Amino acid sequence: MAEHHVLGLSGGKDSAALAVFMRQHYPDLNIRYFFTDTGKELPEVYDFLGRLEGFLGRPIEYLNPHRDFDFWLRQYGHFLPSAQTRWCTRQLKLLPFKHWIRPLLQAGDIVNSYVAIRADEDHRDGMVAQHDNLVVKFPFRDHGVDRLGVLEILEASGLGLPKYYDWRSRSGCTFCFFQQKVEWVKLKRIHPEAFEEAKAYEKSAIEHGSPFTWSHRESLTELEKPERMAEIEADFEIRKQRELARRKPNPLRPVSCDPVEIDDLYYEEEGGGACLVCHK
Repeated sequence: MAEHHVLGLSGGKDSAALAVFMRQHYPDLNIRYFFTDTGKELPEVYDFLGRLEGFLGRPIEYLNPHRDFDFWLRQYGHFLPSAQTRWCTRQLKLLPFKHWIRPLLQAGDIVNSYVAIRADEDHRDGMVAQHDNLVVKFPFRDHGVDRLGVLEILEASGLGLPKYYDWRSRSGCTFCFFQQKVEWVKLKRIHPEAFEEAKAYEKSAIEHGSPFTWSHRESLTELEKPERMAEIEADFEIRKQRELARRKPNPLRPVSCDPVEIDDLYYEEEGGGACLVCHK
């Protein structure tokens, strides 16, 4: 019976910090790093994964090279994924991982999967192992690493945060339905071609009878009107300043080390949240 160690990367900060953490604290483990590629990632994600790969000194295995978002969109009759019907996570993230480790489990081997749920995320459970030989581990919980700990790990490693964190709170598809409206506005400003592609998907979905739009109760055509974009950005800035004023200073951790994240400010009816396997 062989034993394997795998660590999934989303392109986000938590899983990247976990990879750094494991490399530094458990250098003797032969960890296989993998990334399930939807085919619709931000260019900043690929850039960050390339830099992370250089730090780790090991290749990152890219899964799902042939059945991308467009393939599964056709299979689902051009209906958009949504918080109610998350076929994108199921088909583009979970299924490729299960196919990847299936031969190992069938051979009777043990697969240890390391997941980047932090010590300050008691509300998250992570993936439930559906095989006796699949062991899900949470090193950050075991070692008490919280959100600021993640930022410190990335800063100390020289990697820092992925560039998209300047304007967005999540990795995953460019048109993730969990985005807040201000993130859609930023997508239009920074990657207008990706925004136009999302509009085209939305238009096709509506024509095929899909009940969902990407953004809650508002099409991207409505959202991109200049006056609406200005309204969304102004509202977000008010919420950001309110959150900054609410925070109590911590002499051990300056405010500058704990930036306000977009997910700290969401309205439940507007967005926020994420599929764990995409977001971490």
